[in-house]
Amino acid sequence: MKKTLIVATLTLATALGAMGGASAQVAGTTTIGVSKTELVQLALGWSVKKSILGQHVYTEAGEKIGKVQDMIVTPDRSVSYLIVGAGGFVGIGRHDVAIPVSQVREQNGRIVMPGASKDIVQSMPAFAYADNDARREQFIAKTDQEIAKGKETLATLRTKAAAAKSDAKETMDKHIATLQQDLKAAEDKLAEMKRAGAKKWKSFEAGVSSATDRMRKSLAAAIA
Repeated sequence: MKKTLIVATLTLATALGAMGGASAQVAGTTTIGVSKTELVQLALGWSVKKSILGQHVYTEAGEKIGKVQDMIVTPDRSVSYLIVGAGGFVGIGRHDVAIPVSQVREQNGRIVMPGASKDIVQSMPAFAYADNDARREQFIAKTDQEIAKGKETLATLRTKAAAAKSDAKETMDKHIATLQQDLKAAEDKLAEMKRAGAKKWKSFEAGVSSATDRMRKSLAAAIA
């Protein structure tokens, strides 16, 4: 949870506009951690714990839409969402919805959603957290897709290598052998996870991810 809040804070500082001219850390840089200057800037920005969670979201007219219950960063870290509890009374009949941080603004110390109304927000699809089984199925499906893509590329490379001249064929054969080995390793790791069942799958996730990453690098080298 702490890691999620830190990443979310950096993302939200950019989306809402940090106070006092603060700027968020740029994603994709090679710097590990933050500099002293960045720490000062970060301290002036929005805190998820102090300034976001539990705060109300308003329309431009000042009408309360709902209260921020959580903040979530997507697995690929490309988008962050506020989870807002809309409607209901003291949590009864509350309708949780996910609102992209790009759709909200800071205005006079309030979180404002331009163009929104209570009716619009309450008509949005309800948000529900994925359970452990759903996360496992999503992870397996994504890995299966990557392995299938690797197999397709391997088949294409074999066809090209068969028709290539000797020098080019030798290089392609090396890439094919490496890709085939890494594909087999990824398949074996995934099969091991599947055999472990739903209750133990998390202990195999890192191994599958590592094998898939090696396969992905071999794939990129083979088609370069």
